[in-house]
Order: sequence, then structure tokens, then C-alpha cells
Amino acid sequence: MAGEPTSSPDGSKKVPVLLLKTKSSPTDAYEELFSAPRAGFHFEPAFVPVLQHCFVEESLSRLSQLLREKRINRGANNEYGGLIFTSQRAVEAFAKVVGEGQGRDESWPHLQDVPIYSVGPATTRALRAIPQSPPLRIFGEHTGTGDVLAQYILEHYGEWYRDRPTKPPLLFLVGEQRRDIIPKTLTDPALPANTLIGVDEMIVYGTGVMISFPRDFENILSSTSDEPRRWVVVFSPTGCDSMLRGLGFVLDEKTGRATRGSNQRNARIATIGPTTRDYLIKTFMLEPDVCAAKPSPEGVWEAITQFDHATDR
Repeated sequence: MAGEPTSSPDGSKKVPVLLLKTKSSPTDAYEELFSAPRAGFHFEPAFVPVLQHCFVEESLSRLSQLLREKRINRGANNEYGGLIFTSQRAVEAFAKVVGEGQGRDESWPHLQDVPIYSVGPATTRALRAIPQSPPLRIFGEHTGTGDVLAQYILEHYGEWYRDRPTKPPLLFLVGEQRRDIIPKTLTDPALPANTLIGVDEMIVYGTGVMISFPRDFENILSSTSDEPRRWVVVFSPTGCDSMLRGLGFVLDEKTGRATRGSNQRNARIATIGPTTRDYLIKTFMLEPDVCAAKPSPEGVWEAITQFDHATDR
């Protein structure tokens, strides 16, 4: 976490942006973007990790078996015809399995002839780092959200297996908490039978709130308490209750509604996308100040700067 916000080159105070996520390694795109003065805006990013993840070893063993036995392929005897990824943690689980099997043979992990679907640039970058010769064939980076990716898969996967009246199912590597928009869209009974795509979800990681998060969040809020403006960027529904309590909201035990408390702190709330925004609205009846149009550093930056520009008029 960062300490006291510093001043920008022109002498103005930088606006704290509290990123409720673990800092990516070796570099973090959010840090790079928000650290650089741009279009007259000066921010000071600070990371407050919220989530802790653990891999589901039983699932990783099953995935390893599928890869070893070459059950994910384009052939008529395949068990799956491709893979779907919508989170970097799922990619990390996949990378762990691939890494442990490295050196088996030159074609490992045997996915040369199947499509790998990825929801956005961050997930795609992580997938491209996984070694295979030739490289994994990754599609969908431009989609940005699960519902758009699902529509893209219907068309792209349908064309990939156009010679198959019944499309082979896709394997979707997921966490314990996920939206069901992709499986619902691909298996919608209203679709023609020859366009339906089966989806098997494999839970490869679990998620929980870090025990240290309430304390860490309190510390960074205290160290930036004198700032006239600051932003909190929320990346996941997990930990939202702790975040709101840290900001001074009172949560009704029966309804969950968040109301301003006597120790309310000044902070604007931004969400990475509609899933987290809708969770805040439905669970706590609280609408964030902004929601990124695209779940990316640029999307978050644009949402925040557009809001600040409008309110500064």
C-alpha cells in the first residue's frame, strides 16, 4: 500500500485511488496508468488486497488428466472442443497444471487445434504467457464482458465446428463465485439445436476475504483522511460489506441496505463493471458513483475522470 499522497509536478495534490485488489506482478497496468499525469489529472494509486485464493486440487488433477489424455481436441472422440476463461485466477490454475506437466512432450498441453476463449485483455495476456508450440489460439479479447463473449462464442465456435451438427461442449474454468450468463446463453433452449453449445463448469479456485483487509483498508483511509477527494475502486462483490463498513456505512441486518453513518468518510466508489455494480445495488441498495464501461485500467480511468470533470464544472 502507498502512504501519504504526494504532489504532482505542478504542485497540486494527487488524488488517492484505492484499488481493492492485489497488485499484479511484475507490473500492474492500473499502477502504470494511474501513476502517470494525463489530461490534467494526477492520481496516486494504492493497492489494498481483498481476496485470497486457493486452488481446488481435485479439479486441477482432473484437468491434468484431460490434457494428458488429449481429451480436449477437435477430433470426433473429444470430450471438449475448447476452453473458456473469464478470470486471471482461472488462468493461474491452468498455468499451474501446464507448468507441472512441462517436458512431457513437444506438443504439451495438446491444445493446438482448439479455440481458447478469453473475456478481455488482462486474461488474454496471462494466457499468452502459457507455453505451447505453436502458441494457444486465443479469441474474444475484444469482448470485455461475459454476455458479449457468449454471443461471440455462439458465432465463432459454431463456425469452428460447422461440420458438426452437434457441437462438442466447452470446458469453462471458474471460481466458486461467478456469473452464469455464459452457460445460460450457450445452452438457451430457444436456440436452434445445431447451434446449442454445452458448457461444463470446473471450479478450479475458491475465494474469500483476507483477514487483514478491514485493518489494511482502515489504515489507508486514515492516512488519506485529509484529502478533499479520493476514489475507491471495487473489483469484486467479495468484500463489499467490509468495504462499506470501512467507509462508515451502516448495514441493516435484515435488509442489507447501506445507509450513511455518523462516521461517514468522503470517498467516491467506482466499480470495474456491471457485475459488481449490480451486486452493490441489489444487496446494499447502494449505487456506485461510476461503473467502468470496459473492465480495464483505461475503462476505470475514463469513468473516474469523466465524473471528476463533470463535477468540477
